[in-house]
Amino acid sequence: MLFPRLAERADVEAVRFGDRALSYAELATITGELAATLGDTGGPVAVLAEPRLETAVAVLAALRAGVPAVPVNPASGSRELEHILRDSAVTQLLCASDTAVPEPLGDLVRVDVGATAGTGTVRREPAEPPSDAPALIVYTSGTTGAPKGVVLPRAAVRSTLDALADAWHWDAEDVVLHGLPLFHVHGLILGVLGPLRRGGTVHHLGRFTPDALGDALRAWQGNRPVVVFGVPTNYTRLADAAESDPGLARAIGTARLLVSGSAALPEREHHRLTRLTGHHVIERYGMTETLMNTSVRVDGPHRPGTVGVPLDGVALRIVDEYGEPIDARDGNTIGEIQVRGPNLFTEYLHRPEATAEAFDREWFRTGDMATVDGDGYVRIVGRKATDLIKSGGYKIGAGEIENALGEHPGVAEAAVTGEPDADLGERIVAWVVPAGECPGAEELSNHVAGILAPHKRPREVRFLDALPRNDLGKVTKRALGT
Repeated sequence: MLFPRLAERADVEAVRFGDRALSYAELATITGELAATLGDTGGPVAVLAEPRLETAVAVLAALRAGVPAVPVNPASGSRELEHILRDSAVTQLLCASDTAVPEPLGDLVRVDVGATAGTGTVRREPAEPPSDAPALIVYTSGTTGAPKGVVLPRAAVRSTLDALADAWHWDAEDVVLHGLPLFHVHGLILGVLGPLRRGGTVHHLGRFTPDALGDALRAWQGNRPVVVFGVPTNYTRLADAAESDPGLARAIGTARLLVSGSAALPEREHHRLTRLTGHHVIERYGMTETLMNTSVRVDGPHRPGTVGVPLDGVALRIVDEYGEPIDARDGNTIGEIQVRGPNLFTEYLHRPEATAEAFDREWFRTGDMATVDGDGYVRIVGRKATDLIKSGGYKIGAGEIENALGEHPGVAEAAVTGEPDADLGERIVAWVVPAGECPGAEELSNHVAGILAPHKRPREVRFLDALPRNDLGKVTKRALGT
């Protein structure tokens, strides 16, 4: 079973959103009632993935019914929503009864989801679906075209959550605390389904703020161990707040584990958080198509800037530009990550050609570029399409330049891209948000050259008030220069 503790119907808190909470017994009854009605439909159902208790109920009910759930970002534009509806062929929308539904979703059959038990009995106890049955269809961000529906089987969800449990020593005592969006893998699968698979508790803040996180940590302190999930933007804001609030710094330090994902946490922020809280942040690496691939282990060395080692059951290799495996664990040779294992998606919905193109036989082509050191620790240097810069005959990862820029006291944030250059092939361009007094372009270029190597210095520096980011805080580099 995906969620064994539901069958026990324990009087233990399972899900909390703000001041609203459900025990496992209550959650089993509510989702069982809803699952009994969904099981007759067969096809996938859309879930309006608001940061509310009803979203967790809806997704869990769909999973219990064996009906694929399609999480929908409530802030998506009409064109994207229309595409998802056509592509997934959903006919029903699950949402809270007081939710104002975006216009493109208005033609679906609306199913109002409650968060209180009805009769207290389940009309038909749902049977556990087969492991290869689709659990969710999660749509990609669509940066290179229309969003693709990633079909994730139940076996992939199970294997990735169990592998993380092994890496993080994650068990039923843990409370997972976060304020992540629920239409992505990070917030929904790891942040909601993960605690429920372990038999623990998920505490969603509704909206992340440093004060809200600090209050929640203090409320759980001394009662249950807390695992915090966040994206780099969350941790940067936590560090900013903790600089002037020693009480918040102490509260963060009480967490059992701080986990960052969805984008790289700059090494500067790693060290700042450790200095302020006495705590290390660990990073993991995954994608919608693969769920989780690697993680820093709680029982292994802490190496800021790396995403750890392959998880149990996951095979990882680095290949060159021709797809040939690179037998180099020197921490310097850059190649593309390919993975295989039970954590992989089944297909891109209705896109057999795109699915076939994504694989090199049984290996999934991630498009992420990385180095691997002698102990197997993976360091992501960027995306193949946007972050591998070929300049003057060298292959250069944007990520290491961004980290180097981040060490300059005059840099708040930085992103690095490559642009066509008649002489070099591509020239390195740095996009910088200054911290305080704006440093000069030459100063920053020399700073990078002094830390890394002269051929890795930015040839051009452009200053911005802020970097463009998506919902999870990832920098959208395609928006730079447009």
